[in-house]
Amino acid sequence: MITSMIERQMAPLEGPFELHLLTTSQPLPSEPITPKAEGVIITEETLEAKLADGSIVSVPLAWYPRLVHATPEERDNWELVSQGQGVRWPDLDEDLSVEGLIAGRRSGESQRSFERWLEAKRGGRSVLLYDLIQVARPTEKNSP
Repeated sequence: MITSMIERQMAPLEGPFELHLLTTSQPLPSEPITPKAEGVIITEETLEAKLADGSIVSVPLAWYPRLVHATPEERDNWELVSQGQGVRWPDLDEDLSVEGLIAGRRSGESQRSFERWLEAKRGGRSVLLYDLIQVARPTEKNSP
């Protein structure tokens, strides 16, 4: 009995078969399609990016500490960069790629860097990376 079941499963298909290909009037892209954002929505728990193809990518806001510690006004001050391939928050010096959001990449910022950023923010100082680096470096005195 088991042999006959296996033989039936392995038997060649019989009957007329036709191959149907689905075609489109659009040519296939010669290069990979780059995902692009059209907008961003931030809630208390999520960061959502609305993509050009109509889909929405939603990731936990906790993955991006700078956004977690931002005011609602700072979170709302975003801009699309590189023709929608990324999102930038200039007040926070935070940049995220749409590709990274889709891949589920969390912030790669080191704890030390984030702590310096947070200290500057709480102290009312510039949070731009360039300014933070300048503050962290010891000043050199010119000798006469």
